[in-house]
Amino acid sequence: MIEPSGFSSILFSVPNPLLVVDGDNEIIFANVAAENFFQASQKSLARRGLMAIIPSTSPLPGLLDEVRASGATINEHEVAIGTPRSGGERITDLQIAPVIDQQGTVLMQILQRSMARKIDRQLTHRSAARTVTGMASMLAHEIKNPLSGIRGAAQLLETGLDSQDLELTELIVTETDRIRDLVNQMEEFSDERPIVRGPVNIHSVLYHVRNVSKSGFARDIEIKEVYDPSLPPVLGNRDQLIQVLLNLVKNAAEAITDGGGEGAITLSTSFRPGVHLSVRGSGERISLPLEVRVANTGEKIPADILPHLFEPFVSSKPNGKGLGLALTAKIVGDHGGVIECDSDDRQTVFSILLPMSDDERLSDE
Repeated sequence: MIEPSGFSSILFSVPNPLLVVDGDNEIIFANVAAENFFQASQKSLARRGLMAIIPSTSPLPGLLDEVRASGATINEHEVAIGTPRSGGERITDLQIAPVIDQQGTVLMQILQRSMARKIDRQLTHRSAARTVTGMASMLAHEIKNPLSGIRGAAQLLETGLDSQDLELTELIVTETDRIRDLVNQMEEFSDERPIVRGPVNIHSVLYHVRNVSKSGFARDIEIKEVYDPSLPPVLGNRDQLIQVLLNLVKNAAEAITDGGGEGAITLSTSFRPGVHLSVRGSGERISLPLEVRVANTGEKIPADILPHLFEPFVSSKPNGKGLGLALTAKIVGDHGGVIECDSDDRQTVFSILLPMSDDERLSDE
């Protein structure tokens, strides 16, 4: 059993900034990371108080009151913390929780822009997808029609050719088909129609994806499932969510196969209450409490590719076209969600945050 004094040492060692604030918003504890973050000692922070180290427009006081009133933990993203006198204003993610048996006292953990980075990347992904949208519209008209003529001409030439020349015409047909398929993939970016969304049981989607995968490309790979059965419906389009998750599971299976065939894929879901994203330039807050994860062991994604993984024509595969994950990011973005990837020597994890539906009547059941 850890002695009470030992807990203080543990909190001091936590790498993220921690503050304990009483009912009067006075700082009664700050760990070493918090001292470094605010460039002030614990005594100095306690003397100045919380209101002196946050911008006057910060929503933090209201968030603290909300935690005290509800008694529940809150996760808030893109919150301004700090002033010019306390290390400068920075945009952070916050996790705020009530301290048990201490009325009005809350524990605040500061996470430096983890979700904000996801949003910035997501906006980059959407911008890149819009660029491809324009290219796809042009390519469909300027390339597909001539391709049909080239393919037809090559097939006409096959009559009466010897085997050596026949190989050349077959090569022309094969290559025109390959270019046609590539353009067809790019055309999917040009569909700007609003998607039809409704309440979808994400576990029904995952079961379908698992069955399709096990009957084909992942038949020899173990697929583990770790689901939260109490998860509410996702607000989404069932067919498009299947497309997204099938693509992620296929990539995971290929990574395991390329790494020697040893490994497993894990599909998981979880509910993250209190997760909100603030939309810049407005007061709107989007709730994305539903998380779906596709994880796999196997070769990690190179560090130089990882930040650009969802951009068109970027791929970690030697023969990859770099359109699958870009389209995946577009579909997730069209759902109002966020997708991110983390990869290290142990595993690669794709995480998707999605909105939940207010309607309990499932569209797929």
